[in-house]
Amino acid sequence: MVGQLRVHLGAAPGVGKTYKMLEEGHRRRERGTDVVIGYVETHGREQTEAMIGDLEVLPRRAHRYRDTTFSEMDVDAVLARGAEVVLVDELAHTNVPGSRNAKRWQDIEELLDAGMTVLTTVNVQHLESINDIVRQITGVPQRETVPDEVVRRAGTIELVDMAPEAIRRRMAHGNIYGAEKIDAALGNYFRVGNLTALRELALLWLADKVDDELESYRAAHDISDTWEARERVVVALTGGPEGETLIRRAARLASRSRGADLLAVHVARNDGLSGGSHAHLAAQRTLAEDLGGTYHQVVGNDVPQALLDFARGVNATELVLGVSRRGRLQSLFSPGVGVTTTNGAGPIDVHLVTHAEVHRGRALPKAESALSRNRRVAGLLVAALGLAGLTLLLSQLRGQVSLGSDILLYLAAVVIVALVGGLWPALFAAVAGSVLLNFYFAPPIHTVTIATRENVLALLVFLAVAVAVSATVDRAARRTREAASARAEAETLSTLAGSVLRGAQPLPALLDQVRETFRFTGATLLHRAPGSGPSPDLQHDPDAWQVVASVGEAVTTPGQGDAEVLVDEEISLVLSGHPLAAQDRRVVQAFAAQAVVAMRQQQLREQAAAAGPLAEVDRMRTALLSAVSHDLRTPLASAKAAVGGLRAPGVEFSADDRTELLASVEESLDRLTRLVDNLLDMSRLQAGALAMRPQPTSIAETVAMALDELGPEGRDIEVRLPEEFLEVTGDPVLIERVLVNLLRNALRHSPEGSPPMIVVSAHAGEVETRVIDRGPGIPAELWDDVFLPFQRFGDRDNGTGVGLGLALSRGLTEAMGGTLTPDTTPGGGLTMIMTLVEVDQDDQVNP
Repeated sequence: MVGQLRVHLGAAPGVGKTYKMLEEGHRRRERGTDVVIGYVETHGREQTEAMIGDLEVLPRRAHRYRDTTFSEMDVDAVLARGAEVVLVDELAHTNVPGSRNAKRWQDIEELLDAGMTVLTTVNVQHLESINDIVRQITGVPQRETVPDEVVRRAGTIELVDMAPEAIRRRMAHGNIYGAEKIDAALGNYFRVGNLTALRELALLWLADKVDDELESYRAAHDISDTWEARERVVVALTGGPEGETLIRRAARLASRSRGADLLAVHVARNDGLSGGSHAHLAAQRTLAEDLGGTYHQVVGNDVPQALLDFARGVNATELVLGVSRRGRLQSLFSPGVGVTTTNGAGPIDVHLVTHAEVHRGRALPKAESALSRNRRVAGLLVAALGLAGLTLLLSQLRGQVSLGSDILLYLAAVVIVALVGGLWPALFAAVAGSVLLNFYFAPPIHTVTIATRENVLALLVFLAVAVAVSATVDRAARRTREAASARAEAETLSTLAGSVLRGAQPLPALLDQVRETFRFTGATLLHRAPGSGPSPDLQHDPDAWQVVASVGEAVTTPGQGDAEVLVDEEISLVLSGHPLAAQDRRVVQAFAAQAVVAMRQQQLREQAAAAGPLAEVDRMRTALLSAVSHDLRTPLASAKAAVGGLRAPGVEFSADDRTELLASVEESLDRLTRLVDNLLDMSRLQAGALAMRPQPTSIAETVAMALDELGPEGRDIEVRLPEEFLEVTGDPVLIERVLVNLLRNALRHSPEGSPPMIVVSAHAGEVETRVIDRGPGIPAELWDDVFLPFQRFGDRDNGTGVGLGLALSRGLTEAMGGTLTPDTTPGGGLTMIMTLVEVDQDDQVNP
């Protein structure tokens, strides 16, 4: 028997999910359940540690990795204990390499398979599906994630939530992080906007989970009736011009119920011959999505039934339809979609909305003949010559062929004429054939009189069958042509969508597609200039229009083109080369509607591109203020405290104490100087004003100067230099700065007893200086992030700098024509590789 999983889902770190899990553990133990703690991480929080109380805590398993001992949950010990309920914290945790499973959720699955009930915790930012959204919002990547399906399989998911201001108060009181991290956390990850967004993500994710459970329950119990657990408004679209009115009406209905969903649906016939306009549907889809809704398309011949099936499938509570556009005479013979849908809606509220197109008919284009004029002329010739020849032949066989056989032969001739020329030539052949049969073959012959009633009936049946066959053949030909046209339109629109999606510049690609498809010489999208009022010569006024995009032969006004497709009152697609055929207008309208969508997307991209530098400036400003308020203040505070102690009246210091205090002042000021230098150099580098004096520089001498700059810290660094004398092209001061920054970073992350190493080598005209450490390393996907200003990987020490060392080092290296790239140290760690151009020694001799 598989055990039950209960997940405490935290909206953000610090909301108290571990505390809630421990509370639940105590409640279950008080009810007599055997409860143990498999793994709980308190993060040093006193309230959480106190909540453990007298719950049994199972021992952890120690793992040795990279000369460090880590503790993980002992799965074997938990299984051997065999408790009914096990508390396991941090579902998304990654186990130490060499553990039984790579992830803790895999450990928990083993416990569930053993029949145990597991209580666990996870934060919303660790869910795999929204990991990228969290990174976009907070700017912090989450390296530990858990598949959504693991959490969704839980029998119970409890959201642990807290108002953003309450979380910040907990942070300020030291209930979440230590005092040294509070300022950085409040100014970065724990901003009110970030916490609000995380809270909304958690609520939305959990709402989807609840919806899934509701749908599963309804399906398992075969429940088709609507349950009004959540308002959902469905609006039915026909592809007619009234669709925008219906969508806006439905959006107003949805807005009255906070959180209601808006769904727009179009029912397409199986044969693809519906009269809906592609242009109208494209514009209406955009409108529905702009109003916060979604667009759907379903297929079905029975439109009311398909519409009701869709509404019941999404558990809709309200259905919005337009009053029929059919005329009053048509309504007498059929009740229409609105009435039929209302009669079968059951508990779903149906709104029939009036609009400007009521009783104006379907407004479909006038049907053209299914066959060309040449085919119709050929049909008339076949009718005339065929009937004449058939009459002559049967006259020679009079007495040998009965009247019934004559009728069948004439009927075959009518079918042949229908196949060749369509309806009207076949009708002519049917009438002419009945006259010829009466005059030449129905007794008494050579008269229009018919002797027997049977012959009258036979001729009438012949005429009726001939007309019916003619109409059927013509209708089949018409349907074939319409289906071929619909297929061509669909293929064209499919190609249109593909070209727009693949193109780097969708708007020019789309205009070029419409120009090529319909053989125009040019296509121009014009936008009416702001402030251009009604003018009698608006179509030819170049000041009234702005060219948005153009391919081929360009125009500046609608009047200069050969065809114009209006998208709305302000936007027009103008085509040059030849007039637009009536049968092509619907597809071109769809192109025009899509062009407007592409235009708006292009405008949004341009606005986003313009806002990007401003956002970057704002981010840099915020980060700089944070650095000034914290990192620059720390050495100032240390120096001030030491100087204040030396100046304190009535306090006598020994010589050693005075030396130590002065050394502390000097160290703090040196650290402050380095921070300010880095800030100034970074600003000069970004402004392109950094002074640089490139010259041949000995890499060995520069390494020695960098080690001297590090002082006692640099004595343990292992240095491997080649035997030959190597010189590089660069500024020796800047090269030393880069090496010092890289070495300080390596020292900060190197474990005890494993100092960094410098290895210098030359090949292919370049000199590589590798700074190697054995620290925790950085995942390859984060290598680019470590070179961003004001970034400290892992945020492990807020007192070591403002996060400019690597960013400045790469900038200085590239300014000297070199590169600075990270690599993985074999066996674990990070290697930074500075590559500079080698000076050719042969060129240095006799310059």
